[in-house]
Amino acid sequence: MKSLYKSAEGKRAVLDLYDEQLSRIGCPFEDVYVDTAFGRTHVVVTGDPEAVPLLSFHGGNSTTAHNLITSPLLLRGDFRVLAVDTIGHPGKSDETCLPPSGYAYGEWAAQVIDALGFARMRCIGGSFGAGILAKLMCAAPEKVERAVLFVPSGIKNAPAWHSMSMMGPMVMHLFTRREEWFVKTLLPMAGAPDVIDAETLATARATIDHAKVKAGMPTDVDPERMAACTAPTLVMASDADRLFPAARVLPQAEAIIPNVTCRLMRGRAHMGAFTAEQECEIVEFLKEGAR
Repeated sequence: MKSLYKSAEGKRAVLDLYDEQLSRIGCPFEDVYVDTAFGRTHVVVTGDPEAVPLLSFHGGNSTTAHNLITSPLLLRGDFRVLAVDTIGHPGKSDETCLPPSGYAYGEWAAQVIDALGFARMRCIGGSFGAGILAKLMCAAPEKVERAVLFVPSGIKNAPAWHSMSMMGPMVMHLFTRREEWFVKTLLPMAGAPDVIDAETLATARATIDHAKVKAGMPTDVDPERMAACTAPTLVMASDADRLFPAARVLPQAEAIIPNVTCRLMRGRAHMGAFTAEQECEIVEFLKEGAR
């Protein structure tokens, strides 16, 4: 199996950053490893053991450590968070690469839920992670109790050329190693420089410098397969998102997800923090009906 890292030293640099970020999340955690037919999968478990279990999927070419340290709603104490490292992406899961088309990611996620000892779970995912969650909703709808998908892939992605503006600056960064080109690589997703926080900058730099970046996002799901998932679902999309624009995502979500609530996030690009109101809505939605 080919490594997703460019070198052994590069892998160590990515994992060193992972461990350093995880050490600063401000709450106790444990590392759990589960076996699936696709490979061994790493899960960070944190939060009150008596709270509502929540399975979290991180964004593409990123890690669970970055997801936790930049996601206050996961660490505020409302949930027993089980944050999974996506297989084949930087992190501590196996390096097995799954295809963005088809439903392998959904089958993998369903096996993770089984291996963690749950019949079904409340789930949250953003960007690539939301695409994994969408695939799970199609591959094993009975495994999903409630779902939040934000800036989601896998519903109605923009044409691939919408993201081409990132490639030129990325190539220039790799050749010159100049900071200005690196920041320009992220700007199409951030919308403005001040949106790019230090943790995201460090994680993106580690991935671009040391890993083989995956450009393919989870493909759009089949409406007929999605129709089988009746779990209450919250879909949040941004009007300035070049990858998964709200104008495409929200009408499609309304059309194909049986029990959906859609929210437009105005003035936001693909990256960015939730407002206090958005965070509260997500937490209340995920906790609704919990025993």
